[in-house]
Amino acid sequence: MANKKKTLQVAVIGLGRFGQSVAKTLTELGCDVLAIDSDMKKVEAVANTVTHAVQADSTDEENLKMLGLQNFDVVVLATGSCIQASILSAIIIKEMGVAQVIAKANSELHSKALEKIGVNKIVYPERDSGIKLAHSLMSMNLVEYLEISPEYQIAEVIIQSTFHGKTLKEADLRNRYGINVLAIRAGDTLNVSPQADDVLHEGDMLVVLGRTKDLKNFCENC
Repeated sequence: MANKKKTLQVAVIGLGRFGQSVAKTLTELGCDVLAIDSDMKKVEAVANTVTHAVQADSTDEENLKMLGLQNFDVVVLATGSCIQASILSAIIIKEMGVAQVIAKANSELHSKALEKIGVNKIVYPERDSGIKLAHSLMSMNLVEYLEISPEYQIAEVIIQSTFHGKTLKEADLRNRYGINVLAIRAGDTLNVSPQADDVLHEGDMLVVLGRTKDLKNFCENC
């Protein structure tokens, strides 16, 4: 019997528009989401759309330990209006040993400070939507995600061992997953006219087009 895939556990701190979009989308994608904000009204606004929602001060280390943040796969620090609070929260979260910390930044200076703390990924809400970030978190081998319609997306996906050594014909991605391969990048070489006998290697990047549900299925199995 195949092992059941572990549910991704994500804590989202800060429930402004960006934080809410990350939390709600991740929940819709099947993640276990803990939503946190110091404002009870914001907590109540998402309580029925996420796994758990609590009021807490993210700059209080004891609060975060009681919530068990150290046990989460990813923490998204979506606060940003107060840079000092954002930086302090990031320090606490990293010191707790969270492996993957993603933080929102409001400026280059803010971003540099977060980088020095060791934050793994920094996003700017003006450039990176919460929905896009949520989709990328669902598959760590999904590099980029572009919604071209409510139903169809283009994604850049890193090939894992599943398809290593197989040709495109053998992988049969169109029939198995309903997706079309637009290009293959191997190192610095970009193949924009992939053929059926082109061989896939672990670490190669595929540029693929498909329906949202089909891309999600492919990313979970590639």
